Amino acid sequence: MFNPSRDQVRQFFLDAWGRHRRGEPLSGLEPVAVDLMRLHPEYHALLEDPAGAAREFSVEDGAMNPFLHLSLHLAIEEQLGIDQPPGLRAALERLAAKLGDRHAALHEVLDCLGETMWRAQRDNAPPDAQAYLECVRRRL
Repeated sequence: MFNPSRDQVRQFFLDAWGRHRRGEPLSGLEPVAVDLMRLHPEYHALLEDPAGAAREFSVEDGAMNPFLHLSLHLAIEEQLGIDQPPGLRAALERLAAKLGDRHAALHEVLDCLGETMWRAQRDNAPPDAQAYLECVRRRL
């Protein structure tokens, strides 16, 4: 199983964004990552400044970590691609229809995934797929 470091994750996003900006071919997960980065223009300056990408993002400082945000988005797109946990894709589609905006619906799912991962880390246990899916369904 691939377990990239924080710096590797950040470099992946920086490299994909750089290739996109230069009009170079993208491969693997890069096209999906670029689509997600395009949804977040508030991150573009950071993605074009490798020095800024090295900074720390502290919840205590009220700073959202854009690389964590994009990584969760990317994880959700992968989950949707294989409908894992089963029913996630249908729940997202219903949520997007309710909200009238797929990106807003993705942010609702992202909140649920973040909570699920936080609980797993806190409890030193695997992520609870059913609790994750139920969290998404409650948003309906």
